[in-house]
Parts: sequence; structure tokens; C-alpha cells
Amino acid sequence: MKVAVVGATGLVGGVMFEVLREHDFPITELLPVASERSVGKQIEYRGQSYTVVGLQDAVDARCDVAIFSAGGSTSLEWAPKFAAVGTTVIDNSSAWRMDRDKKLIVPEVNAEALTKDDRIIANPNCSTIQMVVALAPLHREFKIKRLVISTYQSFTGTGVKAVRQYETERDGGKSDEPAYHYPIFENCIPHCDVFLDNDYTKEEMKLVHETRKILGDQSIAITATAVRVPVDGGHSESVNVEFERPFTMERVRELLEAVPGLVLQDDPKNNVYPMPLLAKHRDEVFVGRLRRDESIANGLNMWVVSDNLRKGAATNAVQIAEYLLEHKLIGEEVAI
Repeated sequence: MKVAVVGATGLVGGVMFEVLREHDFPITELLPVASERSVGKQIEYRGQSYTVVGLQDAVDARCDVAIFSAGGSTSLEWAPKFAAVGTTVIDNSSAWRMDRDKKLIVPEVNAEALTKDDRIIANPNCSTIQMVVALAPLHREFKIKRLVISTYQSFTGTGVKAVRQYETERDGGKSDEPAYHYPIFENCIPHCDVFLDNDYTKEEMKLVHETRKILGDQSIAITATAVRVPVDGGHSESVNVEFERPFTMERVRELLEAVPGLVLQDDPKNNVYPMPLLAKHRDEVFVGRLRRDESIANGLNMWVVSDNLRKGAATNAVQIAEYLLEHKLIGEEVAI
């Protein structure tokens, strides 16, 4: 496979190379791609050095697949150019997620929707991905009526600038170019992304709109509060679910245990529950603190944790590519 990684010098780009290597993705030709200021830099992959190329050079190379982690504006401009020459684009930005003509994919949930005609495929928001992995089997059996979500999101989700701010503050300094309006070290900031006219943040509304699209149900009532926390290694979510149909806790556990890529950690008597410290550098989604919400009929509380740079971004994108390859939806057979 001829593979382009767009945004190769960024935080997610670096993790992308780690995941591609660990998953032993069959790369015969690799093109690390970045903005003009990074062209000519060297990227190490599997003991070899690769030169970073520009976007037009990558388009001209007619790769089988291009995995984008370079921001929405870059994706809006360049993803169609890649697609036009037959390259399948898997995009990590928010640019295409709510486009009616683009699939929003979490492989464990809805990969079967993909076809060889899908040239631009959207990777969901990190906090949405981990949550729907846990919710999808429950929705199929009990039908979700309402979700109340509170997130505790790692500063790594904001990128390199936020990492530098945290490290500077941790070491006793003051960041010259902070990613946030306030210190993140020893602080929680209830402000992820920009505020919208309804006083929710863009991150909170992503959870609303993306969850409905992935689960294929616009009737689900959803409200969310997203908080940035001083955690390096993963996002955590408190998810309160109201179902339309009755459920048993035994059946909930059975359904979750059957999900590929999900690990049930739910033994509170022995202090076993998911934590970002244990999820760091892991591909799985971890679920625990399962308990019935006794304040409403058919209510469930759950705690969902995952490494936001892996399953929340790089791993999910690579898993999409693996599905496309396994089902012969990319490669010479479908080249334009």
C-alpha cells in the first residue's frame, strides 16, 4: 500500500506512525506530508528516514490512502484533490463529519456502511469515538432515549501548544504562548473549543450531532458538558443513559463484554475501574462504574475512558484503513 500521512510532524501524526507500525499495516511506500515550513524535514519509521513532502507532491503520487491530521481548513482544501486522483482520504478533522455525503465511521459500530465509492471518510471526535463504542450495542437492544454526558478531557487533545503550556506550568514557569485562557496545571477548565451562540462549546455539540449520526438516530436527546483537565494520557466520560426499554445489569455487561476493542473494568469492591493512567498508550476503550440510575426508569450510569490520541484519533483512523484493505475497498482493484 502507498500511504500518505498528512500532518506528519504534528502530535497526532507522530502517534499515527506508532500505530501503523504496531499494527503492522502493509506499507510499501510511505509519504510523510506536512505544510511548506516542514517540507524537507526527516521522519523516522521502522528504522528508515523519510523526507517530508508537500501536499501537491502527495496528490501527484496518487497514494492508495491518505490519513489526514492537519486541521479542518487543510482538509477542506486538499482532501477533494486527493480524492479526485483516486486516493481514499481518512480525515481526523471536523471538516467532513457532518457532511451528509460523507460517512462518519467507528469500525466497531458502523464500518459496514463503507463502500469503494467513499473517497473521503470522516474520523469522529475523540470523545465521541470512545463513547459510541460502548453505547452502540446498548442502543441496538434497549434504544437510547436520552444522554447526559460530562467529559474530563486531556490537554493533549488540544495539541502540541497545550502540551508545552502544561509542561511549562508544571515546571514552575509561565507559558509565553498559552493554548488556554487560564493555567491548565492543577486546574480544570470548562471550555473545550469555542463557545457557540447557544452557550455550549463546539466540543459539546460535536458529542450531540456526531453521536446521533453514528448511531443513526436523530431522536436521541443529548446534552453535554466538556471539561479540559490536567491529565496526560486520555479522556474520561461520565455518561448517564436513559433507555426506552427495560434492561438488566447482567445483560448490559454481556453486551459490553462482547464488543471488540472494549475492556470491561467493573469491580468496584476491589477498586477496579477505568482510569486514563491505565489507558495511556492503549488502543482499547475501557468501561466501568456500571450502575443503575435509581432516580429514573431505565437509567444507567457508566464511566468511559480511552487514550484520545490513539483510539480517539490515530488508532480509529488506522482501523478504518485496515477495514478498507481487508474488504478490498482500497488498492489497485478500485483505482480510478
